[in-house]
Amino acid sequence: MSSNTPPEAKQIPTERTHHGDTVIDEFAWLGNKEDPDTVAYLEAENAYLKGETGHLADLQEQIFQEIKSRTLETDLSVPSRKNGWWYFTRTEEGKQYAVSCRLRADGDTPPQVEAGKSFPDEQIVLDGNALAGDSDFFSVGTSSITPDGTMLAYSTDYKGAERFTLKFKNLETGEELPDEIEDVFYGGAWSADGSAFFYTRVDDAWRPYQLYRHTLGSSEDVLVYEESDERFWLGIGLTRSEKYLVMGIGSKITSEVHLLDASNPSGEFQVVRPRETGVEYGVEHAGDRFYVLHNQNAENFELATAPLDDPGTWTPHIPHDENTRLLEIDAFSDHAVVHFRKNGLTGLRILPNDAEPYEIEWPEPLYDVAPAGNPEFTTNRLRLGYTSMVTPPSVYDYDLATRELILLKQRPVLGGYDASDYVQRRDWATADDGTKVPISIVSRKDAPEGGPTLLYGYGSYETSIDPSFSVPRLSLLDRGFTFAVAHVRGGGEMGRRWYEQGKLLHKKNTFTDFVAAAKHLKAQRDTRVIARGGSAGGLLMGAVTNLAPEQFAGVVAEVPFVDALNTILDPSLPLTVIEWDEWGDPLHNADVYAYMKSYSPYENVEAKTYPPILAITSLNDTRVLYHEPAKWVARLRTLAQGGPFLLKTEMGAGHGGRSGRYDAWREEAFALSWIIERGTGA
Repeated sequence: MSSNTPPEAKQIPTERTHHGDTVIDEFAWLGNKEDPDTVAYLEAENAYLKGETGHLADLQEQIFQEIKSRTLETDLSVPSRKNGWWYFTRTEEGKQYAVSCRLRADGDTPPQVEAGKSFPDEQIVLDGNALAGDSDFFSVGTSSITPDGTMLAYSTDYKGAERFTLKFKNLETGEELPDEIEDVFYGGAWSADGSAFFYTRVDDAWRPYQLYRHTLGSSEDVLVYEESDERFWLGIGLTRSEKYLVMGIGSKITSEVHLLDASNPSGEFQVVRPRETGVEYGVEHAGDRFYVLHNQNAENFELATAPLDDPGTWTPHIPHDENTRLLEIDAFSDHAVVHFRKNGLTGLRILPNDAEPYEIEWPEPLYDVAPAGNPEFTTNRLRLGYTSMVTPPSVYDYDLATRELILLKQRPVLGGYDASDYVQRRDWATADDGTKVPISIVSRKDAPEGGPTLLYGYGSYETSIDPSFSVPRLSLLDRGFTFAVAHVRGGGEMGRRWYEQGKLLHKKNTFTDFVAAAKHLKAQRDTRVIARGGSAGGLLMGAVTNLAPEQFAGVVAEVPFVDALNTILDPSLPLTVIEWDEWGDPLHNADVYAYMKSYSPYENVEAKTYPPILAITSLNDTRVLYHEPAKWVARLRTLAQGGPFLLKTEMGAGHGGRSGRYDAWREEAFALSWIIERGTGA
């Protein structure tokens, strides 16, 4: 281990007062990205990190090569049919980004395309490598093709700031149109005839709030709708039937849907049902009716139908069930598919138009299944994705006539991977209040007693961390690690109530659940537990190290939301006002202020012994700003014992880190090498 001295952050006390409480923030100056001292400090931290982790270089390279050697670098997705074309993506060895392609369709059976080979009549829709060029960062925000398949709308970002440049390409001629629009957000939707494209813009708080209509060839775009309520954002889409444009407006707890006949792009959107605080709903077109998935007097949501001429009148179709959380509805010409969650696992229910509903059965104790790549409205097949902690991502077609599952592809894992060498299971920890918290666990069958455990957690926004497969994770499991996911409250694994019990003034349940999971694993066997989480899961990491630092042999916090109170107090920061429905409003509510102050990681660093901590962030992150982990690490160094406390700042990326797959593998290899060292006690 290097003995170089960590950089010392200067302290410039800055006072703030809220609800009669005066707090001094000595590292607030790090919030100024344009200050040369800030950049110099971040670079000094990176240099210190390099010195502290330089001895891991050989292990990092070994893990990178393991990830690379297990991955079929030249590969392709299973083709998905849409309006006379089969669409698929290719990856090629040595290239960072995917290439989107298509072939003319004939029948329902996907063509037998092969990795590394192309068809003579194959058409390249979008080549990420050509677009990226030599850029350090590259991301596509939207890739949308007109219903007739002739025109492509796509948008690109070269900074990681999540503001994209929208362009158009004629797929018949390959010609790039002169139309070019700056500063657009993710997504977008075409009108039925392909003459107009709808897109959104964000405000200074990074909230998508404006919907525009661009008519091809026009230099003047039309502002269709602007959302003035800072708690709400909007998005635009096209129904699977391609009959309706859908503008969805939503806050964290309320939604409102507007519909427009897609054949009349210059018409006015009509609201389905005006927003009502606490009521969320979504609309799907199903031929002679709409399906509406909503939570009005239905905590876990119910499915209703509505007539085309009166979409705001809802008739129950699948009643509310307190044990089953309905997630989404996909409608087709002759059937519909409900994606649901029950007993902490996902599932699919088929609703034939002319027969009784039924569910598809799955053989493993842990798994995740979801509809995938079903753009065709009239079809007798359902494309779905399936994975587990030991089963690589698999693509199936489900034949609705024969009820047969047809495996189209399972992601290859090279190097002799055998799922039977590994075992997955579910345990239940008991939280402080008696609540049973599920834990998904995977290890090698021959894992040594007392081997280390990596415990992952998130627990916010009703986001579920479902059982899934990971190639990089094999580098841990094959070194004797156990990998576990604590499905803590604040997530959605056990339904809407599970989420409600881990937000607002119940947020501390998220943290105590995670600590309970760590204690449970240690009680089962003598194991060193390393904790890992990112974004809101990074807040979880900061909170549990304050709460129970002795439980962890190390902590990895990625783009961590550790300065939560200061961020949520500042409505000028990106997304803050939107977040008040998730965390509460400490600016105007003294009780929320006191509660958040009692758990916000930065506010609660103490003069006690902490485990080693690795914080990873990105300078251009617009969701969790870089200064949060920078301030946190600086305060840990000032007040705490233990450590070391390390900060890694990616100087040219956004919230998701570096964009190319090889770069991402190297970043993961770095994190895993640090985790392995912590787990082995070296």
